[in-house]
Amino acid sequence: MTSMSFVSLVVCFLAVSCLTWADYAPDEVTELPGMSFKPNYRQWSGYLKASPGKFLHYWFVTSQRDPLKDPVVLWLNGGPGCSSLDGFLSENGPFHVNDDGATLYENKFSWNRIANVLYLESPAGVGYSYSDDQKYKTDDDQVANDNYLALQSFFAKFPNFTQNEFFIIGESYGGIYAPTLSQRVATGTAKINFKGFAVGNGLSSYALNDQSLIYFGYYHGLFGEQLWTDLNTNCCDKGTCNFFNNSKEACKTLLSQAFSIVYDSGLNEYALYMDCEGGVRTRAYERSMSHLFRNYRKHWNTFQLLKVPSVTGQTPSVGEVPPCINSTAQMNWLNRGDVRKALHIPDTLPPWDLCSDVVGGQYTNVYPTVKNVYLKLLSLGVRALVYNGDTDMACNFLGDKWFVEQLNQKTTTKYQSWISDDQIAGFYEQYGNLTLLTVKGAGHMVPQWAPGPALDMFQSFLSNKPY
Repeated sequence: MTSMSFVSLVVCFLAVSCLTWADYAPDEVTELPGMSFKPNYRQWSGYLKASPGKFLHYWFVTSQRDPLKDPVVLWLNGGPGCSSLDGFLSENGPFHVNDDGATLYENKFSWNRIANVLYLESPAGVGYSYSDDQKYKTDDDQVANDNYLALQSFFAKFPNFTQNEFFIIGESYGGIYAPTLSQRVATGTAKINFKGFAVGNGLSSYALNDQSLIYFGYYHGLFGEQLWTDLNTNCCDKGTCNFFNNSKEACKTLLSQAFSIVYDSGLNEYALYMDCEGGVRTRAYERSMSHLFRNYRKHWNTFQLLKVPSVTGQTPSVGEVPPCINSTAQMNWLNRGDVRKALHIPDTLPPWDLCSDVVGGQYTNVYPTVKNVYLKLLSLGVRALVYNGDTDMACNFLGDKWFVEQLNQKTTTKYQSWISDDQIAGFYEQYGNLTLLTVKGAGHMVPQWAPGPALDMFQSFLSNKPY
């Protein structure tokens, strides 16, 4: 081997892989405003092709450990209509934005310490993703199809990652996104080394999410004894309660009162024991990390909650920011002209926003439950993890526990605690290749509020080793 060939080989190895430079070089992010540290990984930001005329913005960071061998993980935030860059910049990305909205700091619990992570803004119309015709009406199946096409576009850009193990992880409404996309990948023809999926504080069943929230609220001291008694009197029959789609007017009125306490009294619906950013205010069903509450009730005609006066005595209104969540710093940084240029964002696109009312307001929910999707995936031998921060009310742990139990899988590991940093970090139970796990004290965004345990959980899931 000549010295020049040896040098070329070394350069190729250091470049993560000998990819076709014409395919991915234009997307590489070489510097970022506000970054004062030198990253030990590479990153790319650009666009992946979905269905004709739709372009989904991606941000891909390589593993800090061994990019050529470590898994590739797709991360999806929910909504529907909210950006996965929130996951990057607030939860499990390699760096986060300081409160000044101008500078960045390293996240020592970043998930790219052990994996290559792909953040995808989906569907079109969310964040910096767009459609040529600017028509953003969509549904669960269309999103799964577009994300599947985007994955094919990604692996075409980065062909040397096609042999890496691949996982899909979704949060919140990602409880719909992740399994439906997983089914496309597991049964599709694209050559993807798919191994499993995980859902964090996900919406898995509308009925069980509502049903369990009433129990969660009462047993966490949110409802007075009179309201609880009235709920049982008017919504239950012979010991069986229906807190989801009960047709009795008295029950619906009482449920509206209960849900209003959870969502409209000033509590942080994403983390019960954390304060609400901005203090107590009239929030009702503001645009939250999940448009899901407004959207699925509209679609499934559950309760007409928006017609019921809030507990503050004012008519609920749709706000412009997620309740109790402060995303100002991330929004300010992403909308800087020099940041947009560094991320290769077209000048013609509007400012970045955490969630899109245009997408969320037109979204059609197809799956009232993803039970059959899970059963199909489990039958194919796909690994699955359902994890929940146990203080979240938006998608509470009890509803997901009931969902997993409804799958009727054989228990292979009894319910027990798991450890992180010499402390009990939560509890888990296994059903073959499906794991149900709680993260103690964490809310809706587990990697944000329990970063150390979340990283340990992530590593155990990817390596298929004990928790």
